[in-house]
This record gives sequence, structure tokens and C-alpha cells, in this order.
Amino acid sequence: MSNYPFSYKISWPARFVKPSLRGAGAGYLPDQVRFLPQHGQSVRLAFVGDISAVANRRPPVFDRELVALLGAADLVVGNCESPVVASPSARLGTRLGTHHAMTRGFLQGALAAAAIAPSRLVLSLANNHVLDQGIAGFEATKAALDELGIATIGTTTSVTMRTIGPVTLGLCAFTQWRNAPASAFAGRVAMADEFVAAAGNGLADGTDLVCAVPHWDWEFRHFPRPDTRDRARRLAELGVGLVVGHHAHVVQPIGRVGDTLVAYGLGDFLGTALARQPWPGRIGAILIVDVSADAATRGQIASYRMAPFMRQRDGEREKMVPLDKVAGELGTKARARWQAVYGAASPGFTS
Repeated sequence: MSNYPFSYKISWPARFVKPSLRGAGAGYLPDQVRFLPQHGQSVRLAFVGDISAVANRRPPVFDRELVALLGAADLVVGNCESPVVASPSARLGTRLGTHHAMTRGFLQGALAAAAIAPSRLVLSLANNHVLDQGIAGFEATKAALDELGIATIGTTTSVTMRTIGPVTLGLCAFTQWRNAPASAFAGRVAMADEFVAAAGNGLADGTDLVCAVPHWDWEFRHFPRPDTRDRARRLAELGVGLVVGHHAHVVQPIGRVGDTLVAYGLGDFLGTALARQPWPGRIGAILIVDVSADAATRGQIASYRMAPFMRQRDGEREKMVPLDKVAGELGTKARARWQAVYGAASPGFTS
């Protein structure tokens, strides 16, 4: 049913317990960079990782610094990793954590806690878990998000236009992976190969900046595989200027392909799989990107920064805390892991 290689499947349990740091190398950027030292107006985008309610019965609590960060964004973009349904149809799998689901009330509570207004939120539905509750669950998810006023991408290969002030963004999404048969995904979710084939050379037409949200790479690996970096290069060739990936469930580095900025993975925004997930998988990041709105440089990325945080258990919910506020040995280990991913970045950029 799924399309994962056998080697991926057998390595998954070990990597979940101990996420891998293999694959580090040259060509990555620091966790914050200013590309346009002098610019006037800008549009602020905030990107968050996978959103799921697995192992959480109650909406999360956010530190006020994270709330202020998300509340100041003109647009927030994330990945809806759990179908939004009144009750799961795959009950056993949902109980075990292999199938994802969240209620509309949970999602509303999480967005309210993070100060994210539905009107300025875009969620990708292009991921491997979107059909975990069947086709009926997929349709229920689309209906629920539409009723809440949340825009979605990834159900087709087309680019969705979004105008923020003088800047016109093009938003698109696709998934490399699926947990259900190809026939179930066909016509409902944009797959990677279909997206590239449909894109041609006109992806950026009518936009100042195209942002792609791919669901790619292998899970619980901090550094992207060579084929993922090849996909990033292909997206750059197609005219995508900003790529923000998901699926690895751990933070991954940022790179640049020509003028295209690629954030390979932000980790989870809300947790997946198990309530007591190993600590490296509880480190996530919010990517803040300022896009120039000046006439001469409109659509160019003026600056970015990664805001790391950690998901901590608080009874039946999670508490989101900036990484520099995590105390004790856990905080020391978590900050060392962040440095292992971002501390050896290429020099020569203004931060």
C-alpha cells in the first residue's frame, strides 16, 4: 500500500529511538541570515512543521515569545499531518499512533493558543497521513478547514496565488510518500513526480515569489539525503524561490540553490507518534522569512531566521518552550543538537 523502500521501513524503528546525524557536510547556511541589508517594506512569513494531535488529548500551551512571533506574521504556512474528523474510522491504528486524527476543536484550540488566525493560515494536505481515516476522512478534513476559513494547498499540482500588500505569493505543495494505495491518492493529493511533470517552466508566472512545501526525505534523519537535495535543485530550476520541507520529524538544515532558499525540515510543530517521544524529535523550529515589498527587490528574500523550541509534556498536552529556556541537562543536550545541525554552517553570510 505505501511506497516506502524496504531499507527505509527496516531502519525506521532505530532512527525513531536515536535520530541520525549522519550526512553532514558543506553547503548549508546558519540559522539566521540577512540577504538584503537595506530594504524598506517587507512581508513576514512564518512556517511551522507538522501539525498532529496524536498522543495529545488537549490543545498545547505556547510560551509568550512564540505567541508573539507567530502573531506578528502576515501569513503562517504549515503541514496538516492529521485528518480533521469528528471521530476516527481507523480506531485501532489511531489508538496505537500509526494512524493520525484530530478533532476540529483540538485544531481550533491549538491555533488560538498560538495566536494564529485561520484567515492568515495556509495548510498543506500533501502528506502521507492525509488519508489515514479513509477517503471520507479526507473529504471531512477539507470541509472542516474550509468552514474554519483555513486555505489549503497540495490537493492539486497547481499554484495558489496569495496577495499580501504589494507582494504576490505562489503557494504549492506535494508529497513524496503515501501510506495508502496510489489509487486512493490519485486525484486527491499532489505527488512529487506529478507535481514536477505538471510544473513545466511556467511555475513562477504572475508571482513575485513561489513557495513550495514538499513532504519528502527520510524520517528521523537530521541531514537530507542526496536525492532530496536533487529534488531541491529541480524545484529551483522550475522557478521556486523558497522551499520549506516536512516529514523528517527532526530539524534539518537550510541551504541555498542559486537564489532559492531551502529549509529541508522544521521538525514537528505539534507532536506525532508517541507522547514520550525521544528528546531529539521534540526539538522543532519556526522559520521566519521577510520578503521584500520594495519595487526594486519585490519578492526577494530579505532575511530569515530559525526560532528553535522544544515540546515538553504537560499532562495530556504539550508545552512549547523556546530552546534557550529549556533548563537542566535536557536543555544542554537539546542546544548541543541544534548546534550540531546549524553550528557548522558555511561562513560568509551576513547574520
